[in-house]
Amino acid sequence: MIAGRQEVGQSLAHIEEIAAALHGEYRAALRIPVPDKPPPPIYSISRGVGVHVFSAMPVIVNNRVAGVIYTTRTPSNIFDHLYQERVKFLLAALAVILATMAIGLFFSRTITQPMHELIGRAARIGKGDRSAFRPLRHYGTREFAQLSHSFFGMAEQLARRSDYIATFSAHLTHELKSPLTSIKGAAELLLDSLDDKSDGLTRSEQKSFVSNILGDTERLEAMAQRLRELARAETVPQNERTELASVISDLKGRFPACVVTAAGSLDRPIGMSGEKALIVLSHLADNAVRHNARNIRLDAVDEHTAVRLVVGNDGDPISEANRERIFDAFFTTRRDAGGTGMGLAIVRAVMTSHGGSIRLLPTSEGVTFELRFPAA
Repeated sequence: MIAGRQEVGQSLAHIEEIAAALHGEYRAALRIPVPDKPPPPIYSISRGVGVHVFSAMPVIVNNRVAGVIYTTRTPSNIFDHLYQERVKFLLAALAVILATMAIGLFFSRTITQPMHELIGRAARIGKGDRSAFRPLRHYGTREFAQLSHSFFGMAEQLARRSDYIATFSAHLTHELKSPLTSIKGAAELLLDSLDDKSDGLTRSEQKSFVSNILGDTERLEAMAQRLRELARAETVPQNERTELASVISDLKGRFPACVVTAAGSLDRPIGMSGEKALIVLSHLADNAVRHNARNIRLDAVDEHTAVRLVVGNDGDPISEANRERIFDAFFTTRRDAGGTGMGLAIVRAVMTSHGGSIRLLPTSEGVTFELRFPAA
């Protein structure tokens, strides 16, 4: 029995010696690798740089290390790997190129093309081409559509303002020329009469010329006042509000010779200052009085977002030929009586600048206007 154990022990010892010898030889062989191909020209993580990965696994018998399994491996050449997977890489590159082209086409259609068209329209508008105000063929995005609408709206408003200023300047020049010419002529005649002692003007003629000068001067003063009111009327409103009841009370004080009656929703606040609302109603009342009106009626109706005010008078009716021109600046049928033709133009300017409106209603007697004040 003892002899058997000794034989087993000797066998195990012999096995250990053999394993150790094999292990040493294997390690020596693994540490001196023989490459199967020449190193690549571009050194990287490959066999050419001699990078190795080792793994050792012990063999345990009866709680003793009987041997070691020793393995090693080198990473594959990265270029060989890319070549082997070339189809996948080509498909990935093709997908990236197609996605890039799709994104480019999308941005070109939605942003680049509308932007270039809008730039061209801006250049044409700057040169005075009114056909450039038409909508774009394609807006691309909702935000760019809003930007385009805002731009065209601003451009149209500036164009209308430019036309208005040009027309207004021409009319103003014409209106100022007549009284200035009359004043200059009368003054020259008076001056000549002072120098010519033999054949001077009579007292009545001098008085007539002076009266003409004073009349033309009053006309110029009235026109200057109207121009100031027009400039004030076109200012942008800043949180203005008032009630028609207080404005109508001031209106009655300004025109005591005319019977002013009012009814309806007069306590509803409107989005306009009391001064500008009084300018509007005063011009309507003054225009009515100049055309032989004795009674003025005002009826207010609350329409939630607006206050509709119907202003009627029993004065001379407006002829059909003049109904379309009464809101034009400097248009008047009473120029000889000192009319400037700016009253109704100022009224429309005030109403428009505050988001309201005015129109002439058809009537069989007198004159009736409909005004829509924005509700405060």
